Amino acid sequence: MQLFQKLKTLVFEERYVIGQHASERLEERGIMEWQAVVGLANGVLLKERLDAHPNPVIEVSQILEV
Repeated sequence: MQLFQKLKTLVFEERYVIGQHASERLEERGIMEWQAVVGLANGVLLKERLDAHPNPVIEVSQILEV
């Protein structure tokens, strides 16, 4: 839960970068980057994998703004 809170704080402070891979996956799903960013505020943490490689992973359920 600590990683999720830290990421939410960084996103709220606009201190994040959306990588090329993530941007491509969002586009494939018809999701705008801003929707994912805004939806994170009320997102629900599903899973946090701190030991994932090459980086820790969080999975979040969120309702997208339209």
